[in-house]
Amino acid sequence: EPFEGRRLFGQVEPFERELVWIGVERMAKVSPAEFIRQVRQETAKVTWPTRRDATVSTILVFIMVFLAAIFFFTVDQILSLIVRLILNLGG
Repeated sequence: EPFEGRRLFGQVEPFERELVWIGVERMAKVSPAEFIRQVRQETAKVTWPTRRDATVSTILVFIMVFLAAIFFFTVDQILSLIVRLILNLGG
Protein backbone atom coordinates (compact mmCIF):
# COMPACT_ATOMS: atom_id res chain seq x y z
CA GLU A 1 0.00 0.00 0.00
CA PRO A 2 1.44 3.38 -0.91
CA PHE A 3 2.15 5.89 1.82
CA GLU A 4 -0.62 8.37 2.49
CA GLY A 5 -0.22 11.97 3.65
CA ARG A 6 -1.39 11.28 7.21
CA ARG A 7 1.21 8.49 7.57
CA LEU A 8 3.97 10.62 6.16
CA PHE A 9 5.95 11.01 9.40
CA GLY A 10 3.98 8.73 11.71
CA GLN A 11 5.99 5.87 13.17
CA VAL A 12 8.80 6.27 10.66
CA GLU A 13 12.41 6.40 11.74
CA PRO A 14 14.10 9.77 11.08
CA PHE A 15 16.55 8.25 8.58
CA GLU A 16 13.58 6.90 6.58
CA ARG A 17 11.75 10.20 6.25
CA GLU A 18 13.36 11.02 2.91
CA LEU A 19 12.40 7.61 1.55
CA VAL A 20 8.83 7.99 2.77
CA TRP A 21 8.61 11.49 1.34
CA ILE A 22 9.41 10.27 -2.19
CA GLY A 23 7.16 7.21 -1.82
CA VAL A 24 9.78 4.50 -1.44
CA GLU A 25 9.02 1.75 1.03
CA ARG A 26 11.70 -0.34 2.65
CA MET A 27 11.81 -3.83 1.20
CA ALA A 28 11.45 -6.84 3.44
CA LYS A 29 14.71 -8.66 4.01
CA VAL A 30 14.75 -12.16 2.56
CA SER A 31 17.34 -14.89 2.58
CA PRO A 32 19.40 -15.49 -0.58
CA ALA A 33 17.58 -18.80 -1.14
CA GLU A 34 14.18 -17.08 -0.87
CA PHE A 35 15.37 -14.35 -3.24
CA ILE A 36 16.41 -16.96 -5.84
CA ARG A 37 13.03 -18.69 -5.46
CA GLN A 38 11.23 -15.38 -6.02
CA VAL A 39 13.37 -14.61 -9.06
CA ARG A 40 12.53 -18.00 -10.56
CA GLN A 41 8.83 -17.43 -9.92
CA GLU A 42 8.91 -14.04 -11.62
CA THR A 43 11.00 -15.36 -14.51
CA ALA A 44 8.42 -18.06 -15.13
CA LYS A 45 5.77 -15.34 -15.61
CA VAL A 46 7.72 -13.67 -18.44
CA THR A 47 6.46 -14.18 -21.98
CA TRP A 48 9.71 -14.83 -23.81
CA PRO A 49 9.94 -14.03 -27.54
CA THR A 50 10.25 -16.85 -30.01
CA ARG A 51 13.52 -17.29 -31.89
CA ARG A 52 11.81 -15.90 -35.01
CA ASP A 53 10.58 -12.80 -33.13
CA ALA A 54 14.04 -12.18 -31.70
CA THR A 55 15.68 -12.62 -35.12
CA VAL A 56 13.23 -10.28 -36.87
CA SER A 57 13.63 -7.67 -34.13
CA THR A 58 17.42 -7.89 -34.34
CA ILE A 59 17.38 -7.47 -38.12
CA LEU A 60 15.06 -4.46 -37.82
CA VAL A 61 17.36 -2.88 -35.25
CA PHE A 62 20.36 -3.28 -37.57
CA ILE A 63 18.39 -1.78 -40.48
CA MET A 64 17.32 1.21 -38.36
CA VAL A 65 20.88 1.75 -37.11
CA PHE A 66 22.15 1.66 -40.69
CA LEU A 67 19.49 4.16 -41.85
CA ALA A 68 20.23 6.46 -38.91
CA ALA A 69 23.95 6.30 -39.70
CA ILE A 70 23.29 7.25 -43.34
CA PHE A 71 21.00 10.10 -42.24
CA PHE A 72 23.46 11.57 -39.75
CA PHE A 73 26.39 11.14 -42.14
CA THR A 74 24.45 13.06 -44.83
CA VAL A 75 23.44 15.83 -42.42
CA ASP A 76 27.03 16.07 -41.17
CA GLN A 77 28.38 16.37 -44.73
CA ILE A 78 25.85 19.08 -45.62
CA LEU A 79 26.57 21.08 -42.46
CA SER A 80 30.32 20.66 -43.02
CA LEU A 81 29.96 21.99 -46.57
CA ILE A 82 27.94 24.99 -45.34
CA VAL A 83 30.52 25.80 -42.65
CA ARG A 84 33.38 25.52 -45.18
CA LEU A 85 31.56 27.83 -47.59
CA ILE A 86 30.97 30.41 -44.82
CA LEU A 87 34.60 30.25 -43.64
CA ASN A 88 35.91 30.57 -47.21
CA LEU A 89 33.88 33.77 -47.73
CA GLY A 90 35.96 35.55 -45.13
CA GLY A 91 39.33 34.53 -46.52
